[in-house]
Amino acid sequence: MLNTKDILETINMIREEHLDVRTITMGISLLDCQTGDNKETCRKIYDKITKRAEKLVETGCNIEKEYGIPIINKRVSVTPVSLVGGSRSADDYVEIAKTLDKAAETVGVNFLGGFSALVHKGITANDKCMLESIPEALSQTSKVCSSVNVGTTRSGINMDAVKICGENIKKLAYLTKDDQSIGCAKFVVFANVPEDNPFMAGAFHGVGEPETVINVGVSGPGVVRSAVERAGECDFSALADVIKKTAFKVTRMGQLVAGVASERLGVPFGIVDLSLAPTPAVGDSVAHILEAMGLESCGAPGTTAALAMLNDAVKKGGSMASSHVGGLSGAFIPVSEDQGMIDAVTRGSLTIEKLEAMTCVCSVGLDMIAIPGDTSAETISGIIADEAAIGMINNKTTAVRLIPAYGKNIGDSIEFGGLLGYAPIIPVNNYSCKKFIERGGRIPAPIHSYKN
Repeated sequence: MLNTKDILETINMIREEHLDVRTITMGISLLDCQTGDNKETCRKIYDKITKRAEKLVETGCNIEKEYGIPIINKRVSVTPVSLVGGSRSADDYVEIAKTLDKAAETVGVNFLGGFSALVHKGITANDKCMLESIPEALSQTSKVCSSVNVGTTRSGINMDAVKICGENIKKLAYLTKDDQSIGCAKFVVFANVPEDNPFMAGAFHGVGEPETVINVGVSGPGVVRSAVERAGECDFSALADVIKKTAFKVTRMGQLVAGVASERLGVPFGIVDLSLAPTPAVGDSVAHILEAMGLESCGAPGTTAALAMLNDAVKKGGSMASSHVGGLSGAFIPVSEDQGMIDAVTRGSLTIEKLEAMTCVCSVGLDMIAIPGDTSAETISGIIADEAAIGMINNKTTAVRLIPAYGKNIGDSIEFGGLLGYAPIIPVNNYSCKKFIERGGRIPAPIHSYKN
């Protein structure tokens, strides 16, 4: 039963602590759009997306007004395009990307995810064409996001795909050099990718999903930070309970929005992703939560332990608040999108090596990190391989979204604006891993993967 205290507390969370639903994402299957003719396939893709998602944005806006809950993004994810394109050339895939971009523009969403390939165990001829098309496709579209899954705990890491992804990131940085290399911000490389993630750039509609589905991603770093500050100098057991109770309240709001959106759109409810997704806004930072726990600066000794506790408490509290939790769920640490992370990198307390350590215990991986523009493709591939190894060995999702900012070096910064924020260029270890990456093949799965 609702009481006045709960209502006022929620209003304060929204007004003062940046509480919001970060995204409503409609997943749409495109498996029935495949034909022998690329123009016909594009037509069917456009027609299906614009029909299914016709009222998505309108519905999200109406829920915002009625319930007073900010819903920041309305998005679409589709079946991985490599499964839909059939036997295509790279040029055909670029045309499909342009069709997706046009459909996203028509329905009014800010991003569309699913220009994706799952190549964790091998690359088909079709996958190869799709991977080859990614730099051109993302540089010629504004709303399309792409992801590639290069490893899983069960299959190991496909190092051939890792090499291609490193090369693609370099090409994307060059092709979008006049716009802060922003194409790289729309491309993410995964290990153990989830099929129901509502967050970009990694969202796609998995093959085990229904025809259409609604997934919701909540946020709330500012709410958790305020709760930690109010808790004072309690011990970690008490602090974990505070975070769990706060995560429960945040997730209940997401569950409410998901249920209402599902009912009004006539689409099944999928999952609530209960991730703490920061923004560049002051007070909406995961780094500031860690500092509220007692760290002088994010990146100081103890940071990984603090993040591990935060991530676990968020999942425990959120899991009690929703009938279906999925996606990534935990704490995001994207540098450019988190003012506290930006400040920590600027003052030198947070390095890429420390960020890599933190990815062992958080939701995703090295996210929205700007590196020098002259960083080699092999070095980027090596960073991807390191993150994929963390995911493979720990049976968790990891990802890499790096921006080698063309023409920029240490001391410079890049500015994206909006939720993507800005980022200082972070130093990278440039000792060569070229011979390692050129070995190719597949890093075998760990021994603990052989259970059935």
